[in-house]
Amino acid sequence: MKNICESERNKLHRWGKFQLPNKYKKIGWAIIIGAFVLMIAKKFVDEPTWVKPVLRNVMILGFLMVSISKEKIEDELMASLRATSYRLALIIGVLYALIQPYVTYGIESLLDPANAKIDNGYFQVLLYILLVQIMFFHALKRSA
Repeated sequence: MKNICESERNKLHRWGKFQLPNKYKKIGWAIIIGAFVLMIAKKFVDEPTWVKPVLRNVMILGFLMVSISKEKIEDELMASLRATSYRLALIIGVLYALIQPYVTYGIESLLDPANAKIDNGYFQVLLYILLVQIMFFHALKRSA
């Protein structure tokens, strides 16, 4: 039983340290920019309904690639900064997920009370958390 627990702990530890090579950071940014340009372009053409969710998921995938890609010099300081940025992003993301729907509802109630609703999709929350993590990581890296 002890070996099974140790094996599971080792697997979790390896997955916890998973990072993509540094070159994936550029690939991630290219995916983000490409998805963003396509999201803007789709406003001018008539597209099927499945295009918007697919582009959103592709954009989130790009941000995730940027977020988990190694730096050119990945040392203990970078690992610590990355952990701090994830922790801050999670805390702020949870607060955002709790507060933002009510703010939106309040504004919608003022503008169009008949159609006001409390809604917070996964895309908005995930995108916000990943953006905050990337911004905090770069801010912490600059000040280190």
